[in-house]
Amino acid sequence: MSMEVSHMANCSNVSSPEQQPASSSTSPQLDYDVVVILAAMLCALVCALGLNSMLQCVVRCTRRAVAEPVGWVEHRRANVGLKREDVVALPVATYVASPAPAAAGCAICLSDFADGERIRLLPACGHRFHVVCIDRWLVAHCSCPTCRRRPSPEADGPVGEGHHHLEILTAA
Repeated sequence: MSMEVSHMANCSNVSSPEQQPASSSTSPQLDYDVVVILAAMLCALVCALGLNSMLQCVVRCTRRAVAEPVGWVEHRRANVGLKREDVVALPVATYVASPAPAAAGCAICLSDFADGERIRLLPACGHRFHVVCIDRWLVAHCSCPTCRRRPSPEADGPVGEGHHHLEILTAA
């Protein structure tokens, strides 16, 4: 009987270690496979939603362009920059710093104005910018970069091409 007990003990010891590593080795592999499959499905879902949104936008824009082409073209033109002639017609001034230090600078390039520098003043809102900075901005956009109001060269009266209003502005 002691031989049977020791033989059974040996059998249980032998069979137990073989079964445990086999079951524990497949469990992490199974978990990894499930994670990879779930990640791939999530990625596919995000891509499908993005593609769906893009196609809806294309269909909506196409319908609008086909249904009302004049309104669509006017809407597209309203969101582009100003004509070069209109930008040049905006008033230009020379900046003179006051004795008291004040924070006056261009909101486009984020640098301060220097004495004698040419700046452009937008008549609709009064914001000031470097001439080069605001000219480049207004050719691409149709509004002030600070307040989004549309500048109107007609606000100061007729200005001929090549003629600018020149005034001295001091920092307040």
